Amino acid sequence: MSFNQSRFVSAIPWDNASFLRQGILMATRFVVLAAGKGTRMKSAMPKVLHALAGKPLLAHVLDTTQQLNPQGITVVIGHEADQVKQAIKHPVQWALQSEQLGTGHAVRQGLEGIDDHDTVLITYGDVPLTCASTYQALLDVCDEKTIGLLTLMMDDPTGYGRILREAGAIVGVVEQKDATSDQLTISEVNAGVVAIKGGTLRDLLSRIKNDNVQGEYYLTDIHELAVRDGLSITAVHPGDAWEVDGVNSRAQLARLERLHQEHLATQLMNNGVTLSDPARIDIRGQLDTGTDVVIDVNCIFEGHCVIGNNVQIGPNCLISGSRIADGTRLLANCVLESAEVGSDSVIGPFARLRPGTHTHSGVRIGNFVETKNTLVGEGSKINHLSYVGDAQLGSNVNVGAGTITCNYDGANKHKTTIGDGAFIGSNSALVAPVTVSKGATVGAGSTITRSVPADRLSLTRAKQTDIENWSRPVKKSS
Repeated sequence: MSFNQSRFVSAIPWDNASFLRQGILMATRFVVLAAGKGTRMKSAMPKVLHALAGKPLLAHVLDTTQQLNPQGITVVIGHEADQVKQAIKHPVQWALQSEQLGTGHAVRQGLEGIDDHDTVLITYGDVPLTCASTYQALLDVCDEKTIGLLTLMMDDPTGYGRILREAGAIVGVVEQKDATSDQLTISEVNAGVVAIKGGTLRDLLSRIKNDNVQGEYYLTDIHELAVRDGLSITAVHPGDAWEVDGVNSRAQLARLERLHQEHLATQLMNNGVTLSDPARIDIRGQLDTGTDVVIDVNCIFEGHCVIGNNVQIGPNCLISGSRIADGTRLLANCVLESAEVGSDSVIGPFARLRPGTHTHSGVRIGNFVETKNTLVGEGSKINHLSYVGDAQLGSNVNVGAGTITCNYDGANKHKTTIGDGAFIGSNSALVAPVTVSKGATVGAGSTITRSVPADRLSLTRAKQTDIENWSRPVKKSS
């Protein structure tokens, strides 16, 4: 079995792949604000660790920022800081905001190691879907005299800071709680993401005050100060409004999850995959697909999965970190975990292929069969109600219903080897370590404890006894 990776197309979070291939993404420093508690999440877990598509919100942000090859990424943490550090494995510098005194105060904590001439992009750990191309557009407009600010127009701007303009030029940002009634009618809002030179940022942050309704140091106050200093602010708009959607509640998280999955499903269909219902597929990692793949409803893909050409996947399947070669059918309700399935095979329904399962072409693994750490040779069949673990099967082996490999002695695992063309009768137990040689037959109901020679029949049944004049017990009458 082999996979030609060049013929697969990938479904990763609407992934900027063509943009990245241009090789033009260059950034300097990122400061990611991730210190908030997320009170509305009603959770003991920090908000930025709640999962979107199986991955923490903060991890989505860091994956995107890493695509721009920054010189450094600083993550500002506060609430349950140690928990965040343990969960996030990205190579970042951590900064602690011990008191929650506003976004301006948070950014101050993340300035260590940033030089005056560095370009700094400030973003948020709870805004997971901003594209790398949007970040790059902000960096492109930023220079010693210009700040890049992400803004967008909203029909209902409730809750967002408003962009203040005079003669078309941005002159400041006002938070909703501090806005006048006239300012509340403004439909251009602040998305919060800023690109600015390090020296300018450090100077402006040192001058902002906390004389506002919240008593906090607002990052947004730097813009008015910058304009007074003669700097200009250039607005950059995201390609889609969802890029700036943040998560403050479980309802918002669920909405973003569906939006995210909708985009991934669209990408799959654009790449030639048939989805029975695009609303009922979940991709929680990376899914690479060949041509003419058909995926039925309620399928979940985790980790990095590779699906070959002309593969059909039935409903309600969970596929995690696995590869399925050309022409294979995965029937309903199967679970694959770190498994590799050969071409032109049929798996399921209700089959579970656990880690270390590798099958060659033309294999049949049927209903209620479990395999683990097992190699299944070409054309072999395990059709019903069997457990085959720590085993190696040759080609054209038939394993009957109810067969198990007894691979564990309570302390160690042992291997079972079954040669080409062997036939294992139903309800057999193969007590490892044991070998069933080429062409051998194990009679139904046998318990095999020593190796079976080639082309032999091995039986371990007790002799059948028929008792005459026997009556079945009956209940006593009351």
